[in-house]
Amino acid sequence: MSECLFCKIVAGEVPSTKVYEDEYVYAFLDIDPKAPEHIIFVPKQHIGSANEISPDNSAVIAKIFEAISKVASEKGFADNGYRVVNNCGEDGGQTVGHIHFHLLAGRQLQWPPG
Repeated sequence: MSECLFCKIVAGEVPSTKVYEDEYVYAFLDIDPKAPEHIIFVPKQHIGSANEISPDNSAVIAKIFEAISKVASEKGFADNGYRVVNNCGEDGGQTVGHIHFHLLAGRQLQWPPG
């Protein structure tokens, strides 16, 4: 069994509130939301971080962004806008060693993010 939290979520070993799922991508509500709408998108395939994206796995990253666009449209975020965030490495704020993207929406988001 993998020790990766997000692999366990994808496998159904750790509960989550699913928002979207297809062959390549799983999306669920963040348990500590930073915006009124905060959804985490992960590839079902384990990729540790953005540093591990390669020609062999980059197609799944495109699938994630396709899923983000679909969910944003279906939930009505696309009209007013939203933010997609990827944290890479310790200094980048990555806390789970499985690449993931945060979709934040539902309020005016400030820049710089902090």
